[in-house]
Amino acid sequence: MAATAFHPFSGAIHVNGCCSDSPTKRVFESFSVKLGWRGSAVYLISPLGRERHSGGWKLNGVQASSSLTSVAEPISSPSNHDTNDSRKKSYEAALILIRHGESLWNEKNLFTGCVDVPLTKKGVEEAIEAGKRISNIPVDMIFTSALIRAQMTAMLAMTQHRRMKVPIIMHNESDRARVWSQIYSKETKKQSIPVVTAWQLNERMYGELQGLNKQETADRYGKEQVHEWRRSYDIPPPNGESLEMCADRAVAYFTEHVSASSGTLSVWTWNGAWFPTLGPLGCYHIVNIEPQLLSGKNVMIAAHGNSLRAIIMYLDKLTSKEVISLELSTGIPMLYIMKNGRFIRRGSPVAPTEAGVYAYTRSLAAYRQKLDEMLH
Repeated sequence: MAATAFHPFSGAIHVNGCCSDSPTKRVFESFSVKLGWRGSAVYLISPLGRERHSGGWKLNGVQASSSLTSVAEPISSPSNHDTNDSRKKSYEAALILIRHGESLWNEKNLFTGCVDVPLTKKGVEEAIEAGKRISNIPVDMIFTSALIRAQMTAMLAMTQHRRMKVPIIMHNESDRARVWSQIYSKETKKQSIPVVTAWQLNERMYGELQGLNKQETADRYGKEQVHEWRRSYDIPPPNGESLEMCADRAVAYFTEHVSASSGTLSVWTWNGAWFPTLGPLGCYHIVNIEPQLLSGKNVMIAAHGNSLRAIIMYLDKLTSKEVISLELSTGIPMLYIMKNGRFIRRGSPVAPTEAGVYAYTRSLAAYRQKLDEMLH
């Protein structure tokens, strides 16, 4: 997964976007941006911040990304500030990783992979407990896989958050889906958290093992063969993915800046975040995770054992030998802090107390204090 060199160059883009709250009111804007290419693909270098003024959007900074992002509201992201000078100072952003709670096929000891199976009662309880552990950590955006067990985990966890914002899945698969799911109240938008679903965060695809009982599979193929399929880094099961293949897509979604085919670029916003889509054919969002963190947003990812192992491999710079021994428990959140472009692992919050995880950084402690002031 060696990085490919990024080559910047100048250019301009014409934005056909819903920059107002009404999806029927189109705002046509042209502004200069920087572009770049990695390999054969062209990417946007997007603004880190923007201000509304009489002449349109004022762009405050740029960073290599295909998702146009800006800072979130202060209570959502305590590390963000209103002035350009303060943006130059060091910042912190929280990254929460949660493996979904126990699923019905986990309970039956079946290979699940990309089969869409819901949580058990125990899995629901695990998700709720995970939410209690992160109830004082700021969350501005949520990313989940396309599978229901990860989405259930994210939604249930957020029911326990003290900020009491509502997680809302972004339906951006078509123009109609985007328009029909539009929120028209500014106040309601402020009390909502966008949830982006991505198949790239799905569990490793287990191929012909999916749906088979793990013990019966070991009896049929031999324990050593099944162990090799499950625990090796680069050996896939029959017609399935290896951990390396899963890591290629999951880490790319986390870090890379997605290229897209030509078309009209539509831009719509949610609480300060820009979500570009290509239209009119195949309108899809091109929002990635690391650019959101770099812009100061606090992110939660609810996904799966193997896709999260892959992301942790990237965050902790693990080798292929180290990652195969990494075990993640269901429903246990893990906290990272991104500070000045570096990821620092903080472990799992043990309880919603400042003595546990919230005193690890001044930013999280300040957010906890703001919550106490707001809610009491």
